[in-house]
Amino acid sequence: MLIESIDQYVAPLVVGLDAGGTRVRARCEDADGRLVGVGHGGPGNALSVERAALVNNLAQAVKAAVPARLRPSVTAVAGGFAGGGGPGSPVGRSLAEALGGLGIEAVTGLYGDVEVACASGPGAPADGLVLIAGTGATAARVAGRRTVRVADGDGWLLGDAGSGFWLGRQALRCALRAVDGREEWGPLVTLVLDRVVPGRADPALDWDGRHRLKQEVAAWAYTQRPVVLAELSPIVVAAARGGDDRASGLLDEAARQLADTVGALDPVPGEPLIVTGGLLGPEGPLVERLRSGVEPMGLSCAPVPDGAAGAVALARLLSGVSPQRP
Repeated sequence: MLIESIDQYVAPLVVGLDAGGTRVRARCEDADGRLVGVGHGGPGNALSVERAALVNNLAQAVKAAVPARLRPSVTAVAGGFAGGGGPGSPVGRSLAEALGGLGIEAVTGLYGDVEVACASGPGAPADGLVLIAGTGATAARVAGRRTVRVADGDGWLLGDAGSGFWLGRQALRCALRAVDGREEWGPLVTLVLDRVVPGRADPALDWDGRHRLKQEVAAWAYTQRPVVLAELSPIVVAAARGGDDRASGLLDEAARQLADTVGALDPVPGEPLIVTGGLLGPEGPLVERLRSGVEPMGLSCAPVPDGAAGAVALARLLSGVSPQRP
């Protein structure tokens, strides 16, 4: 149980926010690095969430992370948002409104998602490389805690190579090619078709049946929200773990694509490479494959679960203390 008394913590308290497309994560720590609380809210991407919803999601996460009696002791809040934004931006105004509604008066800092991810690495580095691969994929170089160069992150239609989008799309293509005879019909194909058109996956179908099946799959793909493609990526991971060679090949290729994206940033041997996201966080399905891909560049991966810890480190800086935990 959290103790709702500032006497049990060392002021000032700081809050870090990692606002992603799926959820907002909040983390509150005291000056000695002791955890006060964590919280979660709904989606935090200002490009896809209406302002009122963004305010509510931010407030929900912070409210859960900071007990009411401790909120006056919060002196700094740092948030990582896709695209960042200044104090007068929609993101800045939303954060100010969310904090004001909770009675928190604090200095705020707004950063990009790669910047808080970088600060989440060992020692809270101010400079280094970041690779995020989950639903989408992007890599960036961070210098002085700000993004100075970006590779990919071009979205599901034009880029995000090696991402969940990419894996899902490739899996769907494999299924279509198997249905019309261009590839072997293996476990991956059956799993994908069972997800897309349940009960219709049957390699014994005649060619008329296969043609109708292809039409159903294509109709499904073109009428879904793009994010549904990324929701197929766990199927690829499951099939690979079950021994499907085609699925394993897709994971290998995804890791190669991600390594190429890192390579576009002209990496310097030995510099930090912070990796995160559903595919690259601790125990992520592509971490070991990526390690092999970046080793020839003189890099080693430092997986982190998300950017919340980095946001806390940046909030500590705003409070005038070391970004590293004591």
